[in-house]
Amino acid sequence: MCKDVIIACDFSSKEELYAFLEKLGDQKPYLKVGMELYYKEGAPMVRELKAKGFKIFLDLKLHDIPNTVYKAMRNLGELGVDITNVHASGGIKMMAAALKGLREGAGDGAMPKLIAVTQLTSTDAETLKNELLIGETLENTVKHYALNAKAAGLDGVVCSPLEASIIKELGLMSVTPGIRLAGDSVDDQKRVTTPAKAREMGSTYIVVGRSITAAEDPREAYIKCTKEFKGE
Repeated sequence: MCKDVIIACDFSSKEELYAFLEKLGDQKPYLKVGMELYYKEGAPMVRELKAKGFKIFLDLKLHDIPNTVYKAMRNLGELGVDITNVHASGGIKMMAAALKGLREGAGDGAMPKLIAVTQLTSTDAETLKNELLIGETLENTVKHYALNAKAAGLDGVVCSPLEASIIKELGLMSVTPGIRLAGDSVDDQKRVTTPAKAREMGSTYIVVGRSITAAEDPREAYIKCTKEFKGE
C-alpha cells in the first residue's frame, strides 16, 4: 500500500481552506475534510477539490443504525472521494451496510476505501475503563474492532500509530492521526508520535493537522513530514 501524508483541514470555511492551500504552492497533498468543514460547505466543496486534483479523505465517522448508514453512505459514494469512514463501534452489520451503500453510490466510478474508527486518539486507558466501561486494554480493543471491520469487508481502520503494527499484521491499511513534528504541542491528543516513528510502527497513512496548518511555512512543514514518513 502507498504511504502518504494526509493534511487535516480543520478550517471553519472554504475561504480559510483555500487561503491555506495557496501557501502550499505547487504541492497537491491528500486532504482530510472533517465534520467542521463539511457541515459548513457540503458536497459542492468536495467536488471542487476533486476537480482541482486533490485526493480526499472524507472524515465524517458515520455511526447509526445500519439502514441509515447505508443510505447516507450511498449519497457520499457519489462524491468520488478516495477514503471515507464509519465508527467500528456501530458493529459488523452497520459497517457492511455502509460498504454496500458506498458501492452503490460509487456506481461505475472509482470505489473509495472504507475504513472504521477504532478508538479516538484522544482516548486513553483511563477513559476506556472509567467512561466507556471497556475492561480490555486499548490494544486489544483496537484489534477486536479491526477484526470486526475486516469481517465486514472494510479496507482498514483509523487508529493511533501506536497500534499500527497490530493492524498491519491483520493485513489492513491504517490511517493514523495523532502525528506531530518533534517539539510541537500535542494539544488534545493523548496517543501521539512523530512521522518517522509512525513509519517504523507500520502506518499506511498519517494524518497531520496543526504541525502543518499552523506552521510558519506550511509548504516546508508538509515536505518535511512527507520525507520523514517516507524515509527519504
